[in-house]
Amino acid sequence: MLTVEDYGRIRRAHRDGMSVRAIARTFGHSRRKVRQVLAEPQPKPYTRSKEPAAPKLGPFKSIIEQILVDDEQAPAKQRHTAAQIHRRLWREHGYSGGYDQVRRYVRRLRKRKIETFIPLSHDPGQRMEVDFGHIYVDFPDSRRQVSVLLLTWSYSTCPVGMAMPTERMEAVLGGMVEAFEFFGCVPREVWWDNPKTVVQDILKGRERRMNQAYAALASHYAFEPLFCMPARGNEKPYVENRVFDLQRRWATPVPRVQDFLELNAYLRQCCMDERRRTVAGRTETIGQRFEQDRQAAMPLPSQRFDPCILSVAQADKYQTVAYDSNRYSVPRRWAFETVTVKAYVDRIQIVACGQVVATHRRCYGRRQQVLDPLHYLVTLGRRPAALDHSKVYRNWELPASFAELRTVLEGRHGPFAGSRQYIRVLQLLAEHPMARVQRAIDHCLQRQLLDAELIRMRVSRLAAGRAETTNLEPLISHQAVQVQVPRPDLSRFNQLLRNGEPTYD
Repeated sequence: MLTVEDYGRIRRAHRDGMSVRAIARTFGHSRRKVRQVLAEPQPKPYTRSKEPAAPKLGPFKSIIEQILVDDEQAPAKQRHTAAQIHRRLWREHGYSGGYDQVRRYVRRLRKRKIETFIPLSHDPGQRMEVDFGHIYVDFPDSRRQVSVLLLTWSYSTCPVGMAMPTERMEAVLGGMVEAFEFFGCVPREVWWDNPKTVVQDILKGRERRMNQAYAALASHYAFEPLFCMPARGNEKPYVENRVFDLQRRWATPVPRVQDFLELNAYLRQCCMDERRRTVAGRTETIGQRFEQDRQAAMPLPSQRFDPCILSVAQADKYQTVAYDSNRYSVPRRWAFETVTVKAYVDRIQIVACGQVVATHRRCYGRRQQVLDPLHYLVTLGRRPAALDHSKVYRNWELPASFAELRTVLEGRHGPFAGSRQYIRVLQLLAEHPMARVQRAIDHCLQRQLLDAELIRMRVSRLAAGRAETTNLEPLISHQAVQVQVPRPDLSRFNQLLRNGEPTYD
């Protein structure tokens, strides 16, 4: 086969006047080859004009085709390779040909079915893609897998990512509301796969029966909720690429953080840094293209969507309501009442008569009790023994001055009366902040004013802003007050019995 250098020597010789016959004799090629070189400036690359003959494979081609058709209904990881097809042909059908013939034919059949695509472009502000990615993160206690909600604009590829403790609907709602507020605008379309959290039923074509909470979110922000066809994650390629960025760039090496708050701050900074980058094939930065997204997108509505799941529950005799297998406490006033539970991704709110009566951190364990000691202070006054025999109070972390006060009160008034005095002080926490009650306790401990009523008065005066000008010490004295009472005159009583009303001088 002639090289480009051979072509050059032959063409230069002909340029200098050598005939075709002379060139053929000089360089050892046929005159036909010399004429071909003179007609082409450089050699053409070798291409196979037709498939190699495979005479032994001919009778078995229909068998191979049927195997591949049957594979379409088999699990993805249990389909035939070309080698397995060759083994079956040899073992079951008496095929005596080589493996390469089978491999080439299988590759040609599969190439016909490979899906091809049309390059798409999206208008600014039109479309956003959403998905969950998963990374491992090192927390102080251990390494744990974390779900990250990713939202990406299709035009600018501008992302935002938020670590979530769960992938439930509360996380979807809360994360999307936070993302819209982060971007300061709302897309006209939001695309998902078909997660069971968001899509309850896949109907014909692209029709879906959505979770009612997600449908309410779409209605509030007026975006079109759209979904990919089943097993077609390639319909939202931009967020899929962001999942790769999350795992390979932002979470490599494995992040070390104290808590979710620090992790989300780190992810937010990664997303902000992306705005300075320019995607290959474009001349504008991601941030510049996002400004076009922002200008073309819809504005945020005047009212914020409440990203929670509502549930009706009834409080029991232990002043708790059930949600998601866990129980959360309510004040005694709402025991045995029907209330509404609002479940957010990070907290639980309990609403009664249009007002929030209790707020707790969200518990993702199973069969746990999340109790607020303040909710049981009224009951504690009637059952003082629970102070030492109830987990809610044994595990209550209070400032050291509270324990000191209890010790002093029980030492002065006795264990039973002292505990009741201490409970009366604890009940002040139902109406006053911890810092105010602690300040009153410290003041009274320093002055040996060891009485629940005096501490209550001190707290009231602190609340009224008269703490510095009022002194409680005159209310109690360590010196006896001398009071003189005159001796009774019994003769006047005798006079009353004889004559009626006595007279006084």
